[in-house]
Parts: sequence; C-alpha cells; structure tokens
Amino acid sequence: MSTSDSRPGLLKRLCGGLCQPSRFSLGALLLFGVIAGVVLWGGFNTLLEATNKEAFCISCHEMKDNVYKEYSENTIHYTNRTGVRATCPDCHVPKEWWPKMKRKIQASRELYGKVMGTIDTREKFEAKRLQLAQSEWARMKANDSLECRNCHTLTSMDKEKQKPRAKKSHELAAKNNETCIDCHKGIAHHKPKGMPEDEE
Repeated sequence: MSTSDSRPGLLKRLCGGLCQPSRFSLGALLLFGVIAGVVLWGGFNTLLEATNKEAFCISCHEMKDNVYKEYSENTIHYTNRTGVRATCPDCHVPKEWWPKMKRKIQASRELYGKVMGTIDTREKFEAKRLQLAQSEWARMKANDSLECRNCHTLTSMDKEKQKPRAKKSHELAAKNNETCIDCHKGIAHHKPKGMPEDEE
C-alpha cells in the first residue's frame, strides 16, 4: 500500500478524533486551559501591580531627580498632619480596571521617551516641562480628575469646615462642572515656567 493511499484514512481518523473527542481529552484540554489562564492572568496581574508602585515610578533618574524630588519636598500629599501619603500611582493611575488599562497603554509612550533619551537631563526636562504638564492636565481633565476623586469628592467634603475662599471655590466648581485639575495645578509638582495665564 502506497503512502498516498494511507493519507485519506489518516485524515479521516484525525478529523473524526477532532469532531468527536473523548471525554478524557476534553477534560485534559479544559484543565490545561484553566491552569494556563490562571498562570497567564496571575503573571499579567503581578506585572501590572509591580509597575503600579512608587519604587517602579522613580526607578529612572528622570522621575526621581525631577518631579519626585519636588513632590517629596514640602507637598501636602507627601507629608501632612494625618500621615496619609499619596504615591505616584495614586495621582497618576486610576483604580478602576478599564481606566487603569487605558492609562498603562498611554504610559508606554513614557518608556519610549526613556529609551530615546527625550528628558534624560534636567535641561531637557525643563525644556519639555510645560508640554508634559499640559498633556497630563488635559488627560486628567478628560477623565474628570478620576485619580483625585479616589480620595477627594465635592460631595464628601464638609464645606462648613473649609475657609470661606475654598468653600466658595468648591461651590462654583460644582456649579460649573469643573474638575479638580482646573484649580489644583501644581499641587504636588512645581508649575512650569511660561504657563499661559488661563492655566495658572
């Protein structure tokens, strides 16, 4: 019997096995799929959480020597009377899953900038600082300051305990559908030089 004669029988058996698999092979396939899914999801989640820590954010000198240094020197989010401290991801990465994924994808441009040396010196950083800040403010405005609202909401604030100016500002912000970043630019980092007046 020639090899060409055995092919139709082999194909028929293979197709029959795929169309009518045994219970054992279905069980093994299902078990393998579940284990692979758990391992892949666990690995993905571990990587996601590792990149969502302050230590990761300041692992490159561009962040550590520039914006982190400003944040850790006399800002209310770093040191305050209550001892509650906001870290880089608290202010720059939303907590909800889909917005977090979107932010992580956007942040991949920062890795490109790191590789290309876009802001690898203080001088380069200062030259691009306004552009970087405006980009981050626009992102936060677009998502209604989602990261800020993980801790602060207008509805949970006790306006009676606020100073008159703050109380009035928050009431106006609520009425005008403004978001946190509209008024609180420079809350954790220095404002860039050369900011247009409407952004100050």
